[in-house]
Amino acid sequence: MGHQCTSVFDGEAAASTIQNQQFDLIILDIMLPGLDGYSVFEQVKDTPTIFLTARTSLADRVKGLSMGADDYLTKPFEMLELLARVEAVLRRTKKTKSCFELGSVRIDFDSYQVFYKGQLVACTPKEFELLEVLVNNRNIALSRDRLLELVWGYDFEGDTRTIDVHVQKLRKKLGWENVIKTVYKVGYRLEVQL
Repeated sequence: MGHQCTSVFDGEAAASTIQNQQFDLIILDIMLPGLDGYSVFEQVKDTPTIFLTARTSLADRVKGLSMGADDYLTKPFEMLELLARVEAVLRRTKKTKSCFELGSVRIDFDSYQVFYKGQLVACTPKEFELLEVLVNNRNIALSRDRLLELVWGYDFEGDTRTIDVHVQKLRKKLGWENVIKTVYKVGYRLEVQL
């Protein structure tokens, strides 16, 4: 969500693409036709990499991580877990921007601070996390259920009204009444002119 992806379906194409393009993150299967993922990974230089594979043995996981991969996820997997791991690796490797500015609002993700017209705005941890999800997925409509999963987690037992209340507070605090758009019968979208 919020990322541009390039897909290839065999090891040789993966190696060629990695040599010719810059990426912020590589998600690499081990059992690729042609050239296996370990061999492709040996050609990766300074690009964070997550192995995503059906090979579940301890030996494979240790090998992948010992080679320098940033994470190792086995199939089957939940898409939300993959997204969370992608965000975590990007955050850890500083491939995400640590600041976001829009109009009079500046968000510093490293220090967990939000400023409106130069003044520090007090945000609860959940307001900040919701803000981070909206910024990372700007211009994408996110359902209330999706926002609940991404911010509150799978086991949250409240209802989607929680999202409405937090969005209302963020709009008021940041003057974003026309920036966080309501998507009728869906949820919300942080609208940013590109």
